[in-house]
Amino acid sequence: MDVSFAVWAMTIVGLCALIAVDFFVGGRKPHEVSIKEAGIWTSVWIALAVAFGLGLLALGETQASGEFFAGFVTEKSLSVDNLFVFVLIMAKFAVPTIYQQRVLMVGVLIALVLRAGFIAAGAAIVSTFSWVFFIFGGFLIWTAWKLIQEARADEEEEAYEENRFLKLVERRVPSTDKYHGTKLFIRENGVRLMTPMLIVMLAIGTTDVLFALDSIPAIFGLTQDPYIVFTANAFALMGLRQLYFLIGGLLKKLVHLSYGLSVILGFIGVKLVLHALHEAGVHVPVISIPVSLGVICAVLVVTTVTSLYASKKLGVETPEQAEAAAKDAQESDDVKR
Repeated sequence: MDVSFAVWAMTIVGLCALIAVDFFVGGRKPHEVSIKEAGIWTSVWIALAVAFGLGLLALGETQASGEFFAGFVTEKSLSVDNLFVFVLIMAKFAVPTIYQQRVLMVGVLIALVLRAGFIAAGAAIVSTFSWVFFIFGGFLIWTAWKLIQEARADEEEEAYEENRFLKLVERRVPSTDKYHGTKLFIRENGVRLMTPMLIVMLAIGTTDVLFALDSIPAIFGLTQDPYIVFTANAFALMGLRQLYFLIGGLLKKLVHLSYGLSVILGFIGVKLVLHALHEAGVHVPVISIPVSLGVICAVLVVTTVTSLYASKKLGVETPEQAEAAAKDAQESDDVKR
């Protein structure tokens, strides 16, 4: 897809406008996000992504439209895995509920900017060295196997560990351990101090870089068009804040998510290797975009269904269900007394 500088500029301006609307309408005033609000905004961002993909189709860019939808679904499914770590980060820094949406909004924006750098670098490498697809493919297959191993391991509950960049910032910049609303810096006794609000925002944004190490090669396995890669990532990430509040309580029920993601990454890894072999002149079958989109969607549906069934069988409760059960038990005790 031949994209001019003007189209790139209009796309970025359009995304910035959508982000501004999201902030001023739903995120300007700190508050606890309800399931209804999260559901509405999640639907809005998904609808915008669908409209963008259909817009490409209406312009006659059939292949670009298919690549966008495949990339968007892949990035969206991989971003759900990010939410598990975001939950750990929120708990680690004891972020008050009313400030969590602001933390996620800024953190996701940081992540989007950093991913843009990864995408630019990836596009330059892919256009220069065709053999890099062998590396990308092998890396994704290895990541898929690692995910399976981690899912099968009977490990204790994970704890978030700060990355090196975050530790460096905390060592070099004076900080306070108390939240002061949404302020990033305060002054105490004439000293400028960084608040936990800024620290946790940096934690969200920089932690996403680790996920980009597999998600960016994955989407380059579906399309080599930098414009499609960027827009698919942008739409997938910008709805992540609302998705956090919408399915936060359901994350524990997605017990087979790692297996599903490993299948998707492994599938795309094989697709990349086949593509690299084809480019090298070896006669091998090439997996089309419609087939890729079908496989990815099928894996996600099967994973969700089997996860919910297994969770119900094991009696896994969401935080809301556990709270309701505890309340009922308390009322029952009061009645007995």
